[in-house]
Amino acid sequence: MTGVPASAAGGTGRQPAPGGKLGTAAVNQASLWNIANILTMVRLVLVPVFVALMLAEGGYDPAWRALAWAAFAIAMITDVFDGHLARTYNLVTDFGKIADPIADKAIMGAALICLSALGDLPWWVTGVILGRELGITLLRFWVIRYGVIPASRGGKLKTLSQGIAVGMYVLALTGPLATLRFWVMALAVVLTVATGLDYIRQAIVLRRQGQAAEEHTA
Repeated sequence: MTGVPASAAGGTGRQPAPGGKLGTAAVNQASLWNIANILTMVRLVLVPVFVALMLAEGGYDPAWRALAWAAFAIAMITDVFDGHLARTYNLVTDFGKIADPIADKAIMGAALICLSALGDLPWWVTGVILGRELGITLLRFWVIRYGVIPASRGGKLKTLSQGIAVGMYVLALTGPLATLRFWVMALAVVLTVATGLDYIRQAIVLRRQGQAAEEHTA
């Protein structure tokens, strides 16, 4: 892999097979195994690894929790880079569109459920965050025929605050840091609810505009 988009090199990146026909199967295989998709796959693999580390020795051993935090941190870092690489180097694939959000929700959901099961985080916090994510996913499908709801700055801040807060809880911090993680999680919950309500507003507006446009052209 050269790291240079095919469009920048003056071509489409699709080479004809012998006889002048396009080698579709070869192209699809090459497009699947790109760095962005590999990072997404790594994040998916890290989900069961994280759960095993998190629950090792009853789930309260500081050493195992530190290893679980490392797995969680790596997953969060790959989340930052895979989407950026896919867009920058034209590596967007159907697999990536499906697997990327699944990997995001899987690692976050696994962490929240483990923390609540161990008694470190109230179940209602896990319910609010996971309920919001599921609701927004269904909401996107509800309005997909009319357009796409773009990721907002608040949504990105929500994701960042959730990652930091969950990471702090995974580390099983004590003392002043335990108090700090409480407030970081509180901020994450507030942003989760606020951005969720904003997505609902955008979805309603987008659907009404789409329906109005359909009636106008009918």
